[in-house]
Amino acid sequence: MFSIKSLAFISIFLICSVGAIFLPHIGIYGYLADYCIGSSKQWWEAPFSGLGIRYSFTLASATIAGFVLQRNKLRFGFSIITIQEAFCLLFLLVMWMSYLGSDGTINRYVIVDHPTIKFTKVAIFALLMTHTITDRKKLSGLLWVFILCALALGLKSWDLPRRAYVSNRLEGIGGADFAESNFFASFMAAMLPLIGVQLLRSKKWIPRIICIISAAFTANAVVLCRSRGALVGIVMGSMAALVMAPKRFRKKIAIGLILGSMGGLYVADKQFLERISTIIVSQGQERDESAESRFRLWVAGAQMVFDKPFGIGVGNWYQTIGSYIPEYAGKDSHNTYVKCIAEMGVFGFLVFALVIYFSLTEIKRINRYSEYLPQDIQNDLKLFAFGIFITLAVILTCGLTITMIYTETVWILLMLPVCLRRTLENALLDHKENIQKNET
Repeated sequence: MFSIKSLAFISIFLICSVGAIFLPHIGIYGYLADYCIGSSKQWWEAPFSGLGIRYSFTLASATIAGFVLQRNKLRFGFSIITIQEAFCLLFLLVMWMSYLGSDGTINRYVIVDHPTIKFTKVAIFALLMTHTITDRKKLSGLLWVFILCALALGLKSWDLPRRAYVSNRLEGIGGADFAESNFFASFMAAMLPLIGVQLLRSKKWIPRIICIISAAFTANAVVLCRSRGALVGIVMGSMAALVMAPKRFRKKIAIGLILGSMGGLYVADKQFLERISTIIVSQGQERDESAESRFRLWVAGAQMVFDKPFGIGVGNWYQTIGSYIPEYAGKDSHNTYVKCIAEMGVFGFLVFALVIYFSLTEIKRINRYSEYLPQDIQNDLKLFAFGIFITLAVILTCGLTITMIYTETVWILLMLPVCLRRTLENALLDHKENIQKNET
């Protein structure tokens, strides 16, 4: 007999799969939820494991079908391809050129997809998302999917027994990209600004309570991961929030940051504080081995760029690092940017830097043009822009100590400004149409 959770899961999956044919954004929500939670790894999926259902593939296929069938109803704003989307596609092209023009990857991606294959899928989903999530209601729904997934993962983290920890750190929570604690912590840290934005936008108590509970369990999960990189990301995001806060909400945001800091200190335990204390060392003190190894890896990455400015080839870091530091053979770079420039060369890194640049500058453009809209719409767009900017600040800072260049998390978040841009453009078109109607 199926459990309630199993029945709920399969029902939601079927609703999202069928719903995507008629409303493609439903498929986007379902795919994103499956990616975050990792449905196939959960106990409540076990009754259906024998059916061989590929949840993400099914949801993506249904969304593509819905996109084609409902293409005349979709609204792409002022242009079908934005500069960020163009650079995303260029990054994909550079990846394939790097892969085809370099030595083959040896004994690494046998069970899982090679980064080129994986990123091709990531790019397809990102473009589906940016062409489907194009108004305030759909964008708000996307953020709620993030928030509910963070809540579900936070609750699971809180409920896990100590035997599930590795070296006193939470491991193996969520989807495939979150298997390692630092990846999971960075994702959860990046969700905090989005939770805060939806809390500010919510006018009813039920969604407010959901946001507060989600924030508490999300922050607790970050603490359980003992991730220094995630904490640095949160600190950077908090500093950016103080600078970028919309004037209308500045006081509420400041109060929220204070309360959030107090809550974070409350849930912090001895192990977390001891690990975080190693971020900064006094003169004469030695860094721990983990931190010291990162510096050596980054120096080796710089040497790779000096030796091969066009890159060592996508996916080839693990088989190359041993040539520079023999005792670190097979070890990860622990830096998104170092791995990008080492594997894809200077040109690939430049393309990635431009994607980041246009993602961040898009926020300024959205804030400026939202002034032409009614106050309620303007407030919504400015809060969305603020939340997405802070989320990007968090995840990009985490990238300094965590390798996420080919993960969906980074690229989904980097493409959110495109969704917001099209939301703004469609709102401007609707506003213009309403003015014309009132004049006739």
